[in-house]
Amino acid sequence: MILYEKALQLAVTAHAGQVRKHDNSPYIVHPIMVARIVESAGFPEVVVAAALTHDVLEDTEVAVSQLLEVIGNDALKIVQNVSEDKALVWEERKALYVKTVVAAGEETWAVSVADKIHNATNLLAILKAEGESTWNYFNRGRAEKLWFERLLYTELKAVWTHPLLDTYDGILTQIEATA
Repeated sequence: MILYEKALQLAVTAHAGQVRKHDNSPYIVHPIMVARIVESAGFPEVVVAAALTHDVLEDTEVAVSQLLEVIGNDALKIVQNVSEDKALVWEERKALYVKTVVAAGEETWAVSVADKIHNATNLLAILKAEGESTWNYFNRGRAEKLWFERLLYTELKAVWTHPLLDTYDGILTQIEATA
């Protein structure tokens, strides 16, 4: 469990002071929940460590070299695979994300889908509580957000059969059913 603890310590430090945009809750809850989903699905500690740190490169000042030192090369590769290039236009960034994730393999797929499951679960809860105004939290509207989510699901479904994908699909279906 040393790797898990080191990854958790880094994530807690890196995300200190950050909050989720929809409810101002501590951001660190998100990577912990993603790691929990991955761990519950039976993935090994290296994948759980990647899940804990999956947003560190994208959303904090932690350098690749620092992350490598803490979680090692295998987990780092997963984190890099699920990190978006924010210099790109949203549509290009999302399409590249899907392409990169799909090409990467099962451990990356697990972290990506666990991330999306947690985000979609939160989105569904907010939609039920706040209605259509929920879409104001996002850079793009409902149609674009669902385009991206369905693209990822469809591309992964073509190469992977796993209960995490079924969970993801079920939550997306519920979101799509909201008016």
